Amino acid sequence: MHARAVAATTTALLGAAALLLPASAARAGAERPTIIAHRGASAYAPENTLAAVDEAAELGVSWVENDVQRTKDGELVVLHDDNLKRTTDVEEVFPDRAPWKVKDFTAAEIAHLDAGSWFGPAYAGERVPTLEQFMDRVELHHQKLLLEIKNPDLYPGIERQTLKVLGNEGWLDPDHLARRLIVQSFSADSMRTVHELKPAVKTGFLGTPAVADLSWYATFVDQINPSHSSISTDYVASVHEFEGPQGGPLEVFTWTVNDADTARLVGRYGVDGIITNSPDVVRDAFPKG
Repeated sequence: MHARAVAATTTALLGAAALLLPASAARAGAERPTIIAHRGASAYAPENTLAAVDEAAELGVSWVENDVQRTKDGELVVLHDDNLKRTTDVEEVFPDRAPWKVKDFTAAEIAHLDAGSWFGPAYAGERVPTLEQFMDRVELHHQKLLLEIKNPDLYPGIERQTLKVLGNEGWLDPDHLARRLIVQSFSADSMRTVHELKPAVKTGFLGTPAVADLSWYATFVDQINPSHSSISTDYVASVHEFEGPQGGPLEVFTWTVNDADTARLVGRYGVDGIITNSPDVVRDAFPKG
């Protein structure tokens, strides 16, 4: 009898404790996190191109991440690096214009560059898309957009300009704001600016702030999006304890996870989303449903 009483008491206490666990700990491993195709499905098509968006759609991935830079004549283009060397043929087309910074070329000049051959001959002639072109393709596939403002210090006012383009393209309506758009950056100041300009836009900070600083970030971002190597169950749970400006718990989208074992590991941490070059691999690491 004594042993049964102890067992019953222990079970009751464990049940009560489970109710008090942070949401991330309670659900860790219980459901598939949101899968975000990093720069499109960039393991299978050249990053940040329309082909990478199409590939993500073919794989059935609803979220696509991209990066935004600004040209010499003020156009927003989708490119990860602040120069064109790594992912285009700019050295061949403009050999005398080193170091080939995006901000030193017009949109028309960039539009003539080949942004696909470096990845493979099947993608020869793929172009660097403008932000509008990229968004149109995402919209065509009824996908969702995680938009990263890159290097905002190089492009004063890029936050206001990005929001203007989003508005012009119809992405600041209630449906997109509630379910289909997140803007993120490694710059806290940039995200604070976006929040001040358009409080209804969901925002994310790329990095792993100290837990002691999370209350400050929670005043202007809805997500803390760290590298997968920098987090733990405790850290994710700490993030989830704070409420963001949209009224829900802060979320965690972690990056860049490209294998099943790491995906399952961060899934057990309780992350809300996983940013990946190989969205099919990460998706298939979790049970269906």
